[in-house]
Amino acid sequence: MKLEKIIAISGRPGLYEVITQSRTSIIAVSLTDGKRISSSIHNQLSMLSEIQIYSLYGEVPLIEVFEKILTFENGQKARVKPKAAASDLEAYFFEVFSDYDEERVYPSDIKKIIQWYNILLDKKILTLPQAAETEAEEAVKSEVASETVTDTASEAASETESSEENPTVE
Repeated sequence: MKLEKIIAISGRPGLYEVITQSRTSIIAVSLTDGKRISSSIHNQLSMLSEIQIYSLYGEVPLIEVFEKILTFENGQKARVKPKAAASDLEAYFFEVFSDYDEERVYPSDIKKIIQWYNILLDKKILTLPQAAETEAEEAVKSEVASETVTDTASEAASETESSEENPTVE
């Protein structure tokens, strides 16, 4: 999961992918509708990779919370709607991330996290680890298969060369 270029802009709905940045502004593309925007760096920009969620034992990176939701939901959208009642949001978030600090993580924060999770899931930025491992395993298998073919071909070539160098006399 790569969240280094994904940002939330204060006062704007949804998430954005940073395309380029200058000293005074950024250009980003909305993940929801694909529109390009320009935003001043005076706006509050939050990179998802740097956001931390308060827990009882310190702070937890947002990516870990997304991974817990992804595992809990088995790669599907969140069961609870972001516009659900505050008590429903808190109950859901407690099921997913039981160590979160209930006094410092507000229902509005949980609402944003669930909205962001659903957007990232729709754009296939979040994927189950098994799916990623399966793809990696298939790549390794095809690489091993091509190496085996190459090794077999080189062994056959070396056997041919050695039989030419040392002819057997009958």
